[in-house]
Amino acid sequence: MKWEGEEGSANVEDRRGQGGRGFGGLPIGGRGIGLGMVAIALVASLVFGVNPLTVLSLLGGGGGPGVQVSQEPAQAPPANDPQAQFVSVVLRSTEQVWEQVFRQGQAQYQPPRLVLFRGATPTACGTGQSAMGPFYCPGDQQVYIDLDFFDTLKQRLGAPGDFAQAYVIAHEVGHHVQNLLGISEKVEAARRSGNERQANAMSVRLELQADCFAGVWGNRSQQAKQWLDQGDVEEALNAAAKIGDDTLQKRSRGVVVPESFTHGSSAQRMQWFKRGFQSGQVADCNTFEGAG
Repeated sequence: MKWEGEEGSANVEDRRGQGGRGFGGLPIGGRGIGLGMVAIALVASLVFGVNPLTVLSLLGGGGGPGVQVSQEPAQAPPANDPQAQFVSVVLRSTEQVWEQVFRQGQAQYQPPRLVLFRGATPTACGTGQSAMGPFYCPGDQQVYIDLDFFDTLKQRLGAPGDFAQAYVIAHEVGHHVQNLLGISEKVEAARRSGNERQANAMSVRLELQADCFAGVWGNRSQQAKQWLDQGDVEEALNAAAKIGDDTLQKRSRGVVVPESFTHGSSAQRMQWFKRGFQSGQVADCNTFEGAG
């Protein structure tokens, strides 16, 4: 992925010098939406012997009190930090793509802020923890990432590559797009009115749509920049496969329980990212009616 020299985003806040490190996995006081939840639940099971479904239940359900979000001025990451600059470039590309999409729909895109942190950080959804992986908080419209997650993605989950990392960022921005469009609110209302199995099914559809939106971004950013190398798309598809619910459950428990899925199977996640990438059209990302 030829990202060096591309424009970075002004919407990156660096909090890495403000908090302590930790691998806690504490519940948050609101519903943060994260691609990394399932992945880190697996890591927790491997390192600490914790059932990953228990971790997912804590992370997905909340339960802790909300935390006051810091009002300190945003601090940009240093220019000599390649990983932070990579994140900034990818975020700027998502801004450019979604600004175009919203403009075509006669609307104005409001970009999220992306917060880099270490260990823990206050959010409008409660205390964000590194153990949660990257996540989006609808309450403050911010994406949160501890960059150590990318090491986890590569080393523990077997999903290396810069475009795999870009896919993670684009997925979380996809949740922001869902929030702006009112999709997240409707899904959460449907989750509250249904039983656990129905709630899980709705969560799967929401996550698969974020995967598809990540694919839409990939398509349109490639058209604009021609920055993908051979094998980059395969990196993203591999990452989607490695964090599928069935793959993680089979690896950690040896059995697959489809009714407990919250993010979708490996095949589903690959399918919907590929669908968005092939078409570049938001209209092709209706996971709530589409098969698979």
